[in-house]
Amino acid sequence: MAGKLEGKVAIVTGASAGIGEATAIALAAEGAQVVIAARRSDRLDAVAQKITENGGKALPIVTDVTDETQVKNLVDKAIAAWGRVDILVNNAGIAVIGEIDGGNTANWRRMIDINVLGVLYATHSVLPILKAQNSGHIVNISSVAGRTARAGIGIYNATKWGVNGFSEALRQEVYQHNIRVTIIEPGLVDTEINDLIDDPIAKQRSEERRKTVTPLESEDIAAAIVYAVTQPPRVNVNEILIRPTQQGW
Repeated sequence: MAGKLEGKVAIVTGASAGIGEATAIALAAEGAQVVIAARRSDRLDAVAQKITENGGKALPIVTDVTDETQVKNLVDKAIAAWGRVDILVNNAGIAVIGEIDGGNTANWRRMIDINVLGVLYATHSVLPILKAQNSGHIVNISSVAGRTARAGIGIYNATKWGVNGFSEALRQEVYQHNIRVTIIEPGLVDTEINDLIDDPIAKQRSEERRKTVTPLESEDIAAAIVYAVTQPPRVNVNEILIRPTQQGW
């Protein structure tokens, strides 16, 4: 049987691990041709191999989403290879948490560059294509932190609230072109995202919180994304908030 996304082309950023990897695999399993982007070429190639070994189609392209030229190159190569783009999953992101007072401002800039500007660059590059096709779907990975502020993660909050605001404004701009926009807001997920925390107090607090719940798996988020992008064209799932059952905040 043909998958629900047969003939569709999807771009997934941050696809070398975690949610991005799981999403690329899940979209390919539904028949999509997936263009997978990340900075780590060896891990990107490994994901592509997993997909092709299972009968899917994957095109790995090393991309730093903070570099607008590289992002445009990613989209251009997707078009050159497969002639269209139907789905963009803006997944690349980092979380370097810690209190604002005494915070590492270099980490703030990294988060803003990846979590916000990376989303803007990729969206900006695909929009003319989606408008010309009069169809498409942009999925932005946000977070529970995009709707609930908490002391100790203020800059991460700022980036994810930015993604949420941008996504809703984008939806209002493009809906008449039959372009759908979805925000995915995960709670705690068992991924590498917290590995970059260099503030020892923030790292300890994060680890203690994680011990209180059974976190989501990357595949849980991928399943939510597949649900959103496989709805009938008349249905735009604007927002999916998904927490572990045991997460109370």
